[in-house]
Amino acid sequence: MSEQTFRTLGEFIIEKQEDFKYSSGELSRLISAIRLASKVVNREVNKAGIANIIGQVGNQNIQGEDQQKLDVLANNIFIEALSQREVVCGIASEESDDFIEIKATNNAHLSKYVVLIDPLDGSSNIDVNVSVGTIFSIYRRVTEPGTPVQMEDFLQKGIKQVAAGYIVYGSSTMIVYTTGNGVNGFTLDPSIGTYYLSHPNIKIPTVGKIYSINEGNYIKFPQGVKDYIKYCQLEEEDRPYTSRYIGSLVSDFHRNMIKGGIYIYPSTSHSPKGKLRLLYECNPIALIAEQAGGKCSDGFKRILEIQPTELHQRVPFFCGSAAMVTKAEEFMAKNINS
Repeated sequence: MSEQTFRTLGEFIIEKQEDFKYSSGELSRLISAIRLASKVVNREVNKAGIANIIGQVGNQNIQGEDQQKLDVLANNIFIEALSQREVVCGIASEESDDFIEIKATNNAHLSKYVVLIDPLDGSSNIDVNVSVGTIFSIYRRVTEPGTPVQMEDFLQKGIKQVAAGYIVYGSSTMIVYTTGNGVNGFTLDPSIGTYYLSHPNIKIPTVGKIYSINEGNYIKFPQGVKDYIKYCQLEEEDRPYTSRYIGSLVSDFHRNMIKGGIYIYPSTSHSPKGKLRLLYECNPIALIAEQAGGKCSDGFKRILEIQPTELHQRVPFFCGSAAMVTKAEEFMAKNINS
């Protein structure tokens, strides 16, 4: 076992405190809260089938999507864990209509950070035992600490994120995150409940061999996306590429980040603004991708430069190996009026 393997997530956070722009102690507590919550969610995901927590609740979230039992459970677990650390003044979740203000206790009224989270991305896959994940995004609030958190604290461009990451619950459970100084991945040893550094300084290959898109929606895609898919399938140069699509953003992106590839969830004739949420899906994944040497856009402009106007705003999403995203953008630009 290498020396890298013995470094725990907790030790790594302490070692890298100088990299954090504002307050190392606060970041440590915040990441620790996410680490703890991820272990609890991981336990529930692993026993979902025998504990009767698969299937739908019978409600819909703000997006009009059917809530899974694990969606609600994971949401409650993360909110509870984040609320107890006295560093978060507000939380916005995919499962909640509005943001949640964390009421002041002790020094909590001075908390400087807000968290946006997708508690269980790809949760419909739970029923068939396919990998799912959690995505989180952390911002420094823009309003005065000690005052009630406001919508403007959440509606910040992605470039303002101070940290972002995801947890993938798969054959092994991993936390992958960045504080703007590269990307590192930590794998959970379930026998002792500890995350160890397993993927230091992750870099996305500039060009990959995988394209990930739901081709069942092909007829609804913009012409630029259709043309790019045809390009991916041509037998020339280093192509055809391999099509791989899981239906969980975290899982699809994680595979492409490690192996090289592009993930696309474009606008469609039925969803002209796209489907993925800018603030708690696209922005955090985009920050991780760029920190690993990749690229993310809405097909025309950089995701991290988009000014949010609403909490659950949707955008088209092209993300992954830099050269592949650039090529997809070229096809989009050729068909801008299509």
